[in-house]
Amino acid sequence: MASDPSPPWRSRENHADRRPFLLVRGAVQRNLRAWFEKEGFTEVEPAALQVSPGNEAHLHGFATEIIGPGGERSPLYLHTSPEFACKTLLAAGETKIFTLAKVWRNRERGPLHHPEFTMLEWYRADEPYEALMDDCAALLALAARTAVTEVFRYRGREADPFARPERLTVAKAFERYAGFVLNDDREVLAAAATGAGVRVAVDDSWSDIFAKVLTEKIEPNLGAGAPTLLCEYPLREAALARAKAGDPTVAERFELYVCGVELANAFGELTDVAEQRRRFEAEMALKQQTYGAAYPIDEDFLEALGRMPPACGAALGFDRLVMLAAGAQRIEQVLWTPVA
Repeated sequence: MASDPSPPWRSRENHADRRPFLLVRGAVQRNLRAWFEKEGFTEVEPAALQVSPGNEAHLHGFATEIIGPGGERSPLYLHTSPEFACKTLLAAGETKIFTLAKVWRNRERGPLHHPEFTMLEWYRADEPYEALMDDCAALLALAARTAVTEVFRYRGREADPFARPERLTVAKAFERYAGFVLNDDREVLAAAATGAGVRVAVDDSWSDIFAKVLTEKIEPNLGAGAPTLLCEYPLREAALARAKAGDPTVAERFELYVCGVELANAFGELTDVAEQRRRFEAEMALKQQTYGAAYPIDEDFLEALGRMPPACGAALGFDRLVMLAAGAQRIEQVLWTPVA
């Protein structure tokens, strides 16, 4: 007898098991919208089809094409984030916006990753990026109240969603959890990482080693007991963020962690067009070298960036937030119709 090709979520039994998580999803979504509207944000709906899916070396988009009335064909991509479109809206005159956008990323699947997922993004014009830290704390508490829970749990870790998040710099995190001082020299970093038990390959770049240490030694410890705001990333690890005033070696970037799970990534937005182009070109050169393909640079976005006011923006994995609030262990449990 042939096996049933239907995805597991399609059975009545499995759907019934997932339904409580899905109801929490809907409630959190409604309350998030109400919170943003109360705070004076405007909800926007950015187009999913873009000239470029994003220009970070290790992000992979889904490609398609648009066919004109005369049969002419041009490549397009499903966006990996609504970031370019949202920043263009800031350039057009919006000041406080948010979106719950469907986004697509290829080569990503696991307990916390899915090819299609929902990104909550919000932007504040003419405000410091620290305002986003307060937003993140408010959203965690809102999700917990909605799910009627006082603690988030994931894979043996616990965190109080109502606790004040710890603000921890990347440099201090390396000292605390990896046991060495972060150094901008590749060979020094490689030796320190090896000494800490991290396997370093001969062809690993500085960024590769940084990522390995972060993943193996630091991230599992973040957001334990209370949420963590990991901030002041090295400038080379912040492709779309501006340098911190007074310290050009680090960026206005933070990531929110709860129970070892990365929930959000936030920037003080870079508006220097020449510098942004340079970073995009470097990322696409690395992508070409690593994967044998690269994405075009969106010239319309760069033109808009030159007119964009000073701003800050955050991207939060909505599905992951629901997982933590509802007590789910896999992202498919909080998606109404997971990709087969």
